[in-house]
Amino acid sequence: MPDRDDESNNEAQWIVAPLKGRKGRGAVTNMQGRYELQTREVFDDGWSDCNDETTGQGETADETAADESAAAWKTQVIEERAKTILSRNSSPDLPFGVSLNPYRGCEHGCIYCFARPTHSYLGLSPGLDFESRIFAKVNAPELLRRELASPSYRPESIALGINTDAYQPCERELKLTRRVLEVLHECQHPVGLITKSALIERDIDLLSDMASKRLASVAVTITTLDPTIARTLEPRAAAPARRLRTIRTLTDAGIPVGVSIAPVIPFVTEPDLERILAAVAEAGVISAGFIVLRLPWEVGPLFRQWLQAHFPDRAQRVMNRIQDMRGGKDYDAAFGTRMKGEGLWAELIQRRFDIAVERLGIGRRVTRFTSLDNSRFRRPLHVPAAVGKTHGNQLDLFGNTE
Repeated sequence: MPDRDDESNNEAQWIVAPLKGRKGRGAVTNMQGRYELQTREVFDDGWSDCNDETTGQGETADETAADESAAAWKTQVIEERAKTILSRNSSPDLPFGVSLNPYRGCEHGCIYCFARPTHSYLGLSPGLDFESRIFAKVNAPELLRRELASPSYRPESIALGINTDAYQPCERELKLTRRVLEVLHECQHPVGLITKSALIERDIDLLSDMASKRLASVAVTITTLDPTIARTLEPRAAAPARRLRTIRTLTDAGIPVGVSIAPVIPFVTEPDLERILAAVAEAGVISAGFIVLRLPWEVGPLFRQWLQAHFPDRAQRVMNRIQDMRGGKDYDAAFGTRMKGEGLWAELIQRRFDIAVERLGIGRRVTRFTSLDNSRFRRPLHVPAAVGKTHGNQLDLFGNTE
C-alpha cells in the first residue's frame, strides 16, 4: 500500500487549477450561463505543470498552451438580422427611456459589464464568449428608419450604445453606428452616446452638426487613470489617457461631453475618484456621474474570478466592501440604490464625489437628455421594406487576435 505522503501527493494533483488572466481578455474563464443544463468544472490533473519542458520547437509547453488559447478565443463577428431595434424602459434610475444597441456582446471585454448575462439567452457564456462572440445587427439602420417613419412614432432622445459599446473594434469596418447616426442626422432626431472608444472621433462631422442644434451629447466612461489596472479591467477599450484626449477633441468640436465614472470598485478604482474628476474637468467635460460596481447574475462569479487572478491580496477585502454597500449581498437590484449602493461606504463615496464636482465646477448629469431638442424631428422620406430575423452567419472580415 502507498504511504500517506504518496496518497497526499496523488490527491494534490486533482485540485482546482489557479486562476490566471488571459492576454487581451477580461474574463478569466468561459463559465456556463445560468440556462445551460450541463455542469462543467475546471481542475488540474497534473499534466499542465510542465514549465521546464519544451515542445521541441523552442517554446515551452506553457507558451504553446497560451498560443492555442489565443486561437480558441479569436474574435468572431456574427451577422444578425433583428426584428426590432429600439428598446424602451421605465426605470427611475436611468435618464433615458429609449435605447439602441447595434451589437450584442462586446470585444472591449470589461469584466464588470452588466450586459454579460444577456449572452446566456443565446446559449453562450457570459464569460469569454461575451467578448469573443459578437453579434452585429446588420439591419439596424434600416429598422431605425422604419421605426421613425411610423405615423405613431413620437420623438424622444435615443441613448446609443448603452448595453454594449457602439464603437467597439468591429464598428471600424461595419460602420453600423455611423449609419445609425446618419439616419438620426437626416431626421434631426436627438441622440445621446456613451463610449470608451476613441473611434467616436470618426463621426465628429455628424455629431458636431447635431450638437449645434441641441441634438447630440456624449458621455465618455473612465473607470481608472491607471493604465495597468485598465489593461486587465477593460482590456480592449481605449487607454485612459486616450479617452481624455477624446474628451478634449469632442469638446473642441462643440460637442457637449460628460463623464461616467463607472464602476467605482472599492480599493481598485475607488482611490482614483478625485483624480479622474480633476483630469476630465481639465479636458473640458460639462457634467459627471458615477455608478458603484454592479454584479447581477453571472457578473458576480466572473468578477470574483478576476479578483483572484489579478488582485488576490485584496480580493476578500474588495468583496467585503461591495457587500457593505449591498445589504450584505453581492448585488441588490432595488430601484434607487442599485446604482449608488447604500450604507456608510456608499455615503462616503457620494460625499467625496459631491465635494470634488463642486470644487471643480462640473455639473451633476452624465448626459443631458432632457436638454436635447425633440421639436426638429422630421420623418424619413425613404423607408426600406420589412425584413425578418436570422442569425448565425459569421462574417469573415474579422479575426482580431491576441
